[in-house]
Amino acid sequence: MYKKTSLYARHIAAGGKMVEFAGYEMPIQYSSIVKEHNMVRQHCGLFDVSHMGEIAVTGPESAKLVQYLVTVDISEMEPGEVKYTPMCYETGGCVDDVLVYKKKRDFLLVVNASNVEKDFEWIKKNNKFDAEVKNISSEVSQIAIQGPMAEEILLRAIDCDELPQKYYTFIETDIDGSKDCIISRTGYTGEDGFEIYLNNELAPEVWGKLIIAGGEDITPCGLGARDTLRLEAGMPLYGNELSADITPLEAGLDRFVTLDSQDDFLGKDSLIAQSKNGLNRRRCFIELTGKGIGREGNLVFMDDIRVGYLTSGSKSITLDKSIGLAMIKLPYNKIGGALQVNIRNKNVEGVIIRGPFYKRKK
Repeated sequence: MYKKTSLYARHIAAGGKMVEFAGYEMPIQYSSIVKEHNMVRQHCGLFDVSHMGEIAVTGPESAKLVQYLVTVDISEMEPGEVKYTPMCYETGGCVDDVLVYKKKRDFLLVVNASNVEKDFEWIKKNNKFDAEVKNISSEVSQIAIQGPMAEEILLRAIDCDELPQKYYTFIETDIDGSKDCIISRTGYTGEDGFEIYLNNELAPEVWGKLIIAGGEDITPCGLGARDTLRLEAGMPLYGNELSADITPLEAGLDRFVTLDSQDDFLGKDSLIAQSKNGLNRRRCFIELTGKGIGREGNLVFMDDIRVGYLTSGSKSITLDKSIGLAMIKLPYNKIGGALQVNIRNKNVEGVIIRGPFYKRKK
């Protein structure tokens, strides 16, 4: 029996097509992936991301524990800041990629839905500090409102004096009398928007208010549009662009790995060695110029030499092109390099380009 989020009844009432994902029944789409995708790019979309995990890290040495777990430097984080970061094994491969929320006295780690239990056990195993770790995922619902009209609609829907103004910042606030809510200016779509953390009882009410406030300018969106949007924005997906076998450096996430930090973190020695010795492969952005749509696992060739594989692939709804992310052997990763993607036993022409595929106008 699969788990249900607090918004399950809302999804059914809205005609959501439900599928299993990370142990939950989640909507893959409502009307169509294309419509939902375009609404986020042009107006506003609403996502239930309550299946994501939340892990609270508290205590006198909470900062030391978080720093030991993640590859990015958190030493100068101020309350109200969010940082994206990989979390690595000693080998340099990724346990997960997470968001670190720096609260007034402690931290909140937001982890991927399929990794909640694994991450929680990993954090507990490596807690050699005066810190406490609690998995609060079952107590928290998360709603993402994304798109150019997100701020306007959010202010219409809830009684809130202010919203976070800078990207990757958050506020702790009350929503409709419910305390300990978080509103962050973050998202997984490449658009401006917010993610709201609140208790399970309040979530359906807030979801309904957002739908009413948005009117024709908002639509509920499923996992399908979430994936096509993140791919256009070049955002990695754990299990595809990141895994226990793919390091952050191979995934092109160098700016989130502080190798010159004075602090130790798990995987640091392995990543330093990989950086010094040179990479064997690197994530690349690929655009297909021939007819076909690439998918995860399709092999990539250059002059009949197998040089890699697609980690993600789809038709770009915004750009009307076939795009993909690929893990490519060096030195074949040069921008402008011509290649072929094998799709259903047919080689389709493509080229390596500079990412991301889509970047919103600010």
